[in-house]
Amino acid sequence: MKNKNAKSENYLERIPVRRGDIKWSCGAEGIVTLEIENKGVFNRIAQKLLKKPKISYVHLDEMGSFVWPIIDGEKTIIDLGKAVEGQFGEKANPLYERLAKYFRILESYGFIEWKK
Repeated sequence: MKNKNAKSENYLERIPVRRGDIKWSCGAEGIVTLEIENKGVFNRIAQKLLKKPKISYVHLDEMGSFVWPIIDGEKTIIDLGKAVEGQFGEKANPLYERLAKYFRILESYGFIEWKK
C-alpha cells in the first residue's frame, strides 16, 4: 500500500548543484577537468605507502564538459537537456536517459548535490 503523503518526484525535475569545494578547469579543447582532493585516513595511508596522489583529475567527456559549467543550482535536468539538445542536436540522443545516467554518476561520486 502506497503512502498517500509520499511526494512523487520526477527525476528530470531535480535541480543539481555542483559541490562548492571541487575545483575545475576547462582546457583548450573545451574538456572540463575536475580536481578531486583525496582526503581521509585511508587516502593518507595510500598516499604515503603506495605513492597515491593527493589530487585526482577527472576528465569529463564532450557532453559532460558542456553540462558541468552550466549547472547553476537553478536549472532542472530538463532545462539542462534543452541546452544540450541545442548544442549537440541528434548526437545527444537518447538525451534524457544519458543525462539521468550522467547525474546519477556525478551524485554517486559526490560531485553534485540536489537543491532542496
